[in-house]
Amino acid sequence: MKTEDAMAQQTALHPVERPDLPEKPGALHGQVWLTVHTRLAQNLIHGREGTAEKPTIIGLVGFANRMRVVWLAARRDDPYADWWLIKVHEAIQFAENLIRNQHAVLSTQLNALPAMEVNIAESRKPYRVPLRFANPYAYRGARLIADLDKLVCMAMTARHIALLSTREYEHLVTGSARKIRAIFVIPQHYRLLKIDRETVRRQIGRSGEARQVMGVVPEDILSGKRQAPIAPRKISLPSNLPGHVGLHSKPSSRPKTVSEPETPLW
Repeated sequence: MKTEDAMAQQTALHPVERPDLPEKPGALHGQVWLTVHTRLAQNLIHGREGTAEKPTIIGLVGFANRMRVVWLAARRDDPYADWWLIKVHEAIQFAENLIRNQHAVLSTQLNALPAMEVNIAESRKPYRVPLRFANPYAYRGARLIADLDKLVCMAMTARHIALLSTREYEHLVTGSARKIRAIFVIPQHYRLLKIDRETVRRQIGRSGEARQVMGVVPEDILSGKRQAPIAPRKISLPSNLPGHVGLHSKPSSRPKTVSEPETPLW
C-alpha cells in the first residue's frame, strides 16, 4: 500500500493532464444596410456640395463625420461635446415623434377608405447602401432618413389617390425634410478646442474662446448631472496618441459604404 508521501511524489513526477480550454470567441462582425425608395431620401444621405448658385446641404455623411468628432471629444470629458450630444438627441427625438405621428395619421386615412385596399408605393429598384459609422448618432440619423422615406412613399400614395392635395403633400414632405437637414447642421456649430471639464471650471486654456464661440455651458451639464441618454464612457488617452483616428474600407465590388471620412481627434 502506497504511503501519502509516495503518492504525492508520483503525482509531482507525472502531473495529471488537463484538457485544453476552448478558444475564446473571435471578434464580432456585422453589416448594416439602409434601403430607401425615394430620391429625397437618397439626397439626404449624401448631401450636396455648395456652388456659386446653390448653398451646401449637409447630408448624413457630413453629419456622421462631425458627430464622430463630438463623440470622441465627449470621451475626453469636453463638457461642450456633452452639451452638443444633448442638443442632437433632443432634436432627433422631436423629429422622430413628429414623423411617426404623421405616419400614423396617413396610415389611418389610407386604411379608412371604404371598399378600397391601398398598397403603399415603393420603388422596383430601391437604393441600398451599407453603413459603417463609429458613433451611434449617425445610425440614428440614418433611421430618421428611413422614417422620412416611408412617409414620402405614403404621402405620394395619398396624393395619387386624392387624399392629399399637391400643396398639402409639398408642405408635409418639405417640412419634414427641412427638420432633418436642420438636425444634420447642429454638430457643424461645435468647435473642437481641446478642453475638458477642469479647464472650463477653472476658466483656463481655451475655455474663454469656447464661451465666445459656443456660449456658456449650462451648470447641470458642466457638473455632469445632465447627460445624453447615449453617451461615451469617459477615458483618458495617452499623450502620445496619434493625432488622427482613421476608418478605411477594403476595395469591394459591392455598393460604396457610407462611412465617416478620416478626421483629426484634436
